Amino acid sequence: MDNKEQQDRREARRKKRLRSQIMVYTVFLLVIVALGTGIGYGVYALMENRKASEEKEQDNQELIEEMLATEESLPSIEPTPEPTPEPTPEVVEPTREEKLDAYVDERIAQMPLEDKVAGLFVVRPETITGVGTAVQAGDGTRQALEDKPVGGLIYFDQNIQSEAQLKEMLANTAQYAKYPMFLAVDEEGGSVSRIGAAIGPKIDGAGAIGETGDPENAYQAGVAIGTSLAGLGFNVDFAPVADLANVEGSVMQGRAYGSDVSVVSSFVTSMVRGLREQKVSACLKHFPGMGSTTQDTHDGKVSTDRTAEQFWAEELAVFQAGIDEGADMVMVSHMAAPALTGDNEPSIFSRTLVTGILREQMGFQGVIITDALDMGAISEYYAADEAAIMAVLAGCDMLLMPEDYEKAYTGVLEAVRNGNVDEERINDSLRRIYRIKYADIVE
Repeated sequence: MDNKEQQDRREARRKKRLRSQIMVYTVFLLVIVALGTGIGYGVYALMENRKASEEKEQDNQELIEEMLATEESLPSIEPTPEPTPEPTPEVVEPTREEKLDAYVDERIAQMPLEDKVAGLFVVRPETITGVGTAVQAGDGTRQALEDKPVGGLIYFDQNIQSEAQLKEMLANTAQYAKYPMFLAVDEEGGSVSRIGAAIGPKIDGAGAIGETGDPENAYQAGVAIGTSLAGLGFNVDFAPVADLANVEGSVMQGRAYGSDVSVVSSFVTSMVRGLREQKVSACLKHFPGMGSTTQDTHDGKVSTDRTAEQFWAEELAVFQAGIDEGADMVMVSHMAAPALTGDNEPSIFSRTLVTGILREQMGFQGVIITDALDMGAISEYYAADEAAIMAVLAGCDMLLMPEDYEKAYTGVLEAVRNGNVDEERINDSLRRIYRIKYADIVE
């Protein structure tokens, strides 16, 4: 190979190396430029980031300062206290009295007016059945009590044949009754003794018991009479006599425990307690006290000249003692007591006496019943319907033995219907009546 060819090859190799070096330098330069650009951008981005962060921090600081400035300018607000939880109301169980009142009101609300009016009357069994002498209770009694459910029946000597007969008659009557009934009798002891005279036990009269000077004897008499009556089926005794036999020849001589107020009061309360313990309702009689007269209201009008001061110091004090002892009933007499009533009308017609004195001043909340309306002091001067209405308006709760029951019943019924007697007045009496009748039903 000649020199020229060798030179050409060497020149070609040199150029090739040169190109390779140029390419290497170019790539290296490009890498350097790329790295520089990346680093520059990174530095720039970092700077911008830092600048933005600083600006944001400054903005936040300014916002905080503005908020603090605003907060300082606002009024101070106290923190809202946590609400106090309402106390759970205590559940109060109604008392027995409240339960009894509610029970009675519910029963009365269900009664038709005709039954309400009939419930004010206490009559003989013969009055509703039409028989000559009632010695048993059968279909006639059942129908009569369905048609006119009277509030009570009162029994006398002629109704008693034997203990078994009387017991059966009373049990059947109670079973047939549309509503609870008073089954009553006059059982004072002594001369006024329906059961004792026919069946026993025989109990001395109040006068004889009073002469012993020991009120315990009156209590034992009440227990004995109450035990006997309850065992037969009675629930009301029209006793004890709370009159004072305080004049010579008093109409209450022998039937009253005596004439001394404190002595008689102790005997009366003892008798009431004895009856009550046997679950027999006692009835104090004859309000306001008729022992100061020698006349009998069975025969006609009777009046007394006792002053109001004398009544309050003596007769009414005895009745007050019996009321405080828990007597369920008080019987009002037909005697006129003008010093208390302001007129000569029978006491049962005096609103001043019945409502004003007995109910309000003396605080008696039990049943006020009239003496028998077929007695001469009433039947000879007043029609049966007139007497019944007048007694109701005066404040009497029950009407005993009107001379004409149908007329008396119709009269009171019509008086309510035409507005002369408020129906609520009848309801008031029934509440007092049924509080006694339902007393053992509500616990």
